[in-house]
Amino acid sequence: FSGADLADGSCAHPTIPGRVSPLLPANHVTMTKGTGLVHTAPAHGMEDYSVASHHQLPTDCLVDESGYFTEAAGPELKNKNVLEEGNEAVIKMLQAAGSLLKEEKYMHSYPYDWRTKKPIIIRASKQWFVNTADVKAAAQDALKKVKVIPTSAVNRMLEMLDRRTFWCISRQRCWGVP
Repeated sequence: FSGADLADGSCAHPTIPGRVSPLLPANHVTMTKGTGLVHTAPAHGMEDYSVASHHQLPTDCLVDESGYFTEAAGPELKNKNVLEEGNEAVIKMLQAAGSLLKEEKYMHSYPYDWRTKKPIIIRASKQWFVNTADVKAAAQDALKKVKVIPTSAVNRMLEMLDRRTFWCISRQRCWGVP
């Protein structure tokens, strides 16, 4: 049968009792990328977030900023690292529920941090955005006080700041890249 036959269907969550997940169409799911039916984690990827936003689903993030499952993931997973013991715990939970059809090693295409060479867990977080002339002017004034080498780069940076319409004030990486 085709994927369209599953539209408006739902399935029980394999590890969170009582939770029902809708089956939704997504343009990023194709016959060449995956099986055609995948889980959606709205808080952990742009494509999934877009699908969830379109269907007005919540963006529950079950992983904290250090890569550990939160309390919302359940007592069996809480405080376990997602890529280490958390992964093994999920496999055991799926086996216990009779929901694991096949297990095999798979090289996932996670983005990797260039400094640590470890996979990056993408997760949604609350941010605030500003669109004010005051912030832009302050950034341009501050840049004028910075010694830039080569000096010709200052004008390019000032022009870039002038064209920027939205600003996200964020310091989310532990090593402090804004």
